[in-house]
Amino acid sequence: MSFKYSDEVLKRFRNPVNAGKIENPGGVGVVGNRNCGDVMHLYLKVENNVIKDVKFETLGCAAALAFSDLLCDIAKNKTIEQALKITKDELVKELGGVPAPKLHCSLLAVDALHKAIEDFQKKK
Repeated sequence: MSFKYSDEVLKRFRNPVNAGKIENPGGVGVVGNRNCGDVMHLYLKVENNVIKDVKFETLGCAAALAFSDLLCDIAKNKTIEQALKITKDELVKELGGVPAPKLHCSLLAVDALHKAIEDFQKKK
């Protein structure tokens, strides 16, 4: 099955700027979707309750990688409280929309962020 992606999705898929791993992260979130096989690892560096860096390792489709990369950009320099308010709808809008069968990838990215924040809060 082939999907039509926005230019922003394709740009982030082809050249993700936030891909990678943070050594000694303050929080890690790992989520996956059994139906499509996407797996997302999100790493946070937090200082004074502000997310200073976010990186991801995602095994998945173009939409999953694009959502991961965008989420990192949006979460950087936000407080934990602000980051928890990021929504899947905000991500979809920023990427210029995605095909309906790929909307679950946006929720996966938000879930990974919430899990990473939860992990950070447990470690505090």
